[in-house]
Amino acid sequence: ADMPDEAELGLYFHDEYVDMCRGPHVPNTRFLKAFRLMRISGAYWRGDARNPQLQRIYGTAWADRAALDGHLSRLAEAEARDHRRLGRDLDLYHFQDEAPGAVFWHPRGWVLFQELLAYMRRRQAAAGYVEVNTPDVMDRGLWETSGHWQNYRRHMYTTETGDGRAFALKPMNCPGSVLLYRHALKSHRDLPLRMGEFGKVHRYEPSGALHGLMRVRHFTQDDAHIYCTPAQVDDECRAVIALVLDVYRAFGFEDVTIKLSTRPESRMGSDADWDLLEGALARALEDLGLGWRTNPGEGAFYGPKLEFVLHDAIGRDWQCGTLQVDMNLPERFDIDYVDTDGVRRRPVMLHRALFGSLERFIGILVEHHAGRLPVWLAPVQAVVLPVSDRHAAHAAAVAQVLTGAGVRAEADLRNQRLGWRIRDQRLQRIPFLLVVGDAEMAAGQVAITARDGEDPGTLPLTEAVPLLAERGRAPDLAAGIMAQDARLRGLMPVAAPA
Repeated sequence: ADMPDEAELGLYFHDEYVDMCRGPHVPNTRFLKAFRLMRISGAYWRGDARNPQLQRIYGTAWADRAALDGHLSRLAEAEARDHRRLGRDLDLYHFQDEAPGAVFWHPRGWVLFQELLAYMRRRQAAAGYVEVNTPDVMDRGLWETSGHWQNYRRHMYTTETGDGRAFALKPMNCPGSVLLYRHALKSHRDLPLRMGEFGKVHRYEPSGALHGLMRVRHFTQDDAHIYCTPAQVDDECRAVIALVLDVYRAFGFEDVTIKLSTRPESRMGSDADWDLLEGALARALEDLGLGWRTNPGEGAFYGPKLEFVLHDAIGRDWQCGTLQVDMNLPERFDIDYVDTDGVRRRPVMLHRALFGSLERFIGILVEHHAGRLPVWLAPVQAVVLPVSDRHAAHAAAVAQVLTGAGVRAEADLRNQRLGWRIRDQRLQRIPFLLVVGDAEMAAGQVAITARDGEDPGTLPLTEAVPLLAERGRAPDLAAGIMAQDARLRGLMPVAAPA
């Protein structure tokens, strides 16, 4: 009864040792020229704390020393980039036992979080989305209709009020979105309807599964639900894919693998439905000139999906974005629209997420950039350092001017040597350091050093402020300003040559 439902089971015999494992195995240890024992830990038999505790020994083995050294080097690099350590060192966030699996955001971390939100809000608005918000706590009946109460309850936070009603904190945003759609009669003229929601969701995870920002119990999803007619599916899928990839590029992820998961054996809907929806996803990718991998039979029972896998700076894969077709919730909630012939028909529902979890995406970003976030995302973009106490008031005034120009700036007025303060700010990965002393005060200048090594040098404050404001502007805002300038130039009269 406890055996997995697999077509084949692998057994490996080595003298008296038997291993039920998928491998790989080698016939003789002479093939393992280099190995390293990594660590040990305790583990309960079958993962049950009521069973005896065992010792688990972790090791790694490679064909030669160079391969082992390469692996250890990658592990060391991953450890240096660990978002849990960088989150502490850069003063971004922390966790506490009083709220296991929930993030306590510090001011700098919250700036980063809000920058992600603001960026996605602008991108979604430009793409024709409306933003909505649904309640965190909803009645048991909703979750029974959606199927979560029957199939997902062990991961849900539930409660009962004094009047005997049962409620749950939402583990997903989708059912609330469907209620919003169903609130008023929809016509074909209302479609496509693109509803985005930055909703906080709550899912119980075992304490052993929690891992920094990567695996938490309470997190924010950048969900969107698109309701459209069958004829609109191709265009909507194409637009979502283009948006997803463009957003990833803005965060420094150029290398993205796309996976298309197709119909499983047990599924709802007709073959014609699946042909339409799988075809729409594939055609959208083809139209955009994109390659993909097919995962046969890996789609959900209610529809095919695309998965977007990011490849980070040290070669690791992170599955983030999804585009999921859903035939289940429209059926369960009996939603419809009035078509051109006056007949009520079922809309196609697309689930779309780019970041997935904002918390997890921040963890991935921090590790990908090793804490050196792009200037537009850096919680503090510039720090002004006075050479000595007599320059402190001027440094504070410069920081205030920068802040007024939209630069996230601070003045470091600590009673420490200048060299110590510069080193400390570099450890904080601050993009720009501005030093002011007697000469700079007298000339109305600042001496600027940049984190990337391309130092602007000593500039008048009148040049430094717009330069840093431009460098710190989000890519969509910079592009928008250029496009607006171009549109204005097209509207402005051109003076005739003399």
